Amino acid sequence: MSNFGFLRAEWPALHAEAVRAERLAVADPRASCFYARRVLELTVTWLFQADGSLQRPYREDLAAMIAEPTLVRVAGPGIRAKMDVIRRQGNTAVHRNGPVAPNDAVRVVAELFHVLYWVARTYSRDPADLPAAGLAFDPAVIPRPVPAGVRLAKQAELKAQAEKYAAQDAALRAEIKAADEARPDTHHYDEAQTRTLIIDLRLKEAGWALDQPQDREYPVTGMPVSASPSGTGKVDYVLWDDDGKPLALVEAKRTTRDPQQGRHQAKLYADCLEAQFGQRPVIFYTNGYHTHLWDDLNYPPREVQGFYTKDELRLLIQRRASRLTLATLPINEQIAGRRYQSHAIRRIAEAFENDAQRHALLVMATGAGKTRTVIALTDLMMRANWAKRVLFLADRKALVIQAADAFKQHLPNAPVVNLLTDKDLSGRVFVSTCPTLLNMINDMDGSGLRRFGPGYFDMIVVDEAHRSIYQKYGAISTTSTPCSSA
Repeated sequence: MSNFGFLRAEWPALHAEAVRAERLAVADPRASCFYARRVLELTVTWLFQADGSLQRPYREDLAAMIAEPTLVRVAGPGIRAKMDVIRRQGNTAVHRNGPVAPNDAVRVVAELFHVLYWVARTYSRDPADLPAAGLAFDPAVIPRPVPAGVRLAKQAELKAQAEKYAAQDAALRAEIKAADEARPDTHHYDEAQTRTLIIDLRLKEAGWALDQPQDREYPVTGMPVSASPSGTGKVDYVLWDDDGKPLALVEAKRTTRDPQQGRHQAKLYADCLEAQFGQRPVIFYTNGYHTHLWDDLNYPPREVQGFYTKDELRLLIQRRASRLTLATLPINEQIAGRRYQSHAIRRIAEAFENDAQRHALLVMATGAGKTRTVIALTDLMMRANWAKRVLFLADRKALVIQAADAFKQHLPNAPVVNLLTDKDLSGRVFVSTCPTLLNMINDMDGSGLRRFGPGYFDMIVVDEAHRSIYQKYGAISTTSTPCSSA
């Protein structure tokens, strides 16, 4: 008996692997999460082979494939979010030292069920193999732990059975798509659970344990009557500092809704928390798939790929008082003393400070001193408390080495980390090529936290920002979201 019986006829290999993840959910949660991620990767790889409408991403890894816009359009943001939950929990199971809870593994298997239900419903060639319309995930089917010898024998049997079958090789036909579009989907995909799971995972990746009652559904008073007749409300998540003051709040909306719908509600909650604690929290509002950060005392909202750590939120709030006006600070002419260099730095500073822009393009002739101009800008941003860590990206290793040497020479008090060679990542200026950083950007440390989260870098500088590295940089900028980039 299995929740994945609907796969047996047309996808026997996927069926065998999914059953393995299901049977291990309680007995070996870590292995279950690993196999669930493996099933997802096999499934997504098959989708890109079978569905001609899907465009292969620039990188052949699971994170890039499930984020590919053509797949998101076909599957919808809800299914994509479920895929991301499975991927993230699988990564956590592999890299995190602590135990994996059986409940987490059961939830991941449930998410896998919904994803595979959608695949079978959408791509089955024989109508007789379609999953039943009312089919629902039943956690009671998951077996309890069995003796190790029996379990190992069964695993060997399943492995032999899985290896016996060949991969699916038939392409989809246009009439299958037409038949699918004409067939209403009445399955309950449990969007609310997916939204909660993916938000929880991203918060835990940033170090938020969410293990206290006040972390969720925190009650507030002082809401306007137009929003709440009782004047009360409940904040979905509050991220607390050690002194009991709120650092941030998270307002969650349905996966199918634009997260902007939660912006006004989140602002009202921030007003209530500020009135109660004397500190205005940073605002996050999300639908699980898209997340926006809004420090409404400083900068407009911006989309981020995750949440800030406690230290990063503390720094963001401290900067409300400690950040200096860029226009009042002198430019270090020992670094960049030419008039046009100072003019360029001032125009960039005005864009960041006066216009609340987060991007600037600096175009200079060869030999005009672009690197020294950028170093002087970095120095200004650091002295004004606008930037703690700066990332410098180049498309060739030789340029990375040159930039590292230049930063060390002109900013000796800002430790430089060359990500191509350095193992010690404690520094303030990081230099790298795009491929090197892309290979590290989803790395976890020993406690299961993301090494480079969206709040890690305050400024990103892209050297030679032409088309050859734009696609690679785009992936970096959507994962690590700085306050400003040049």
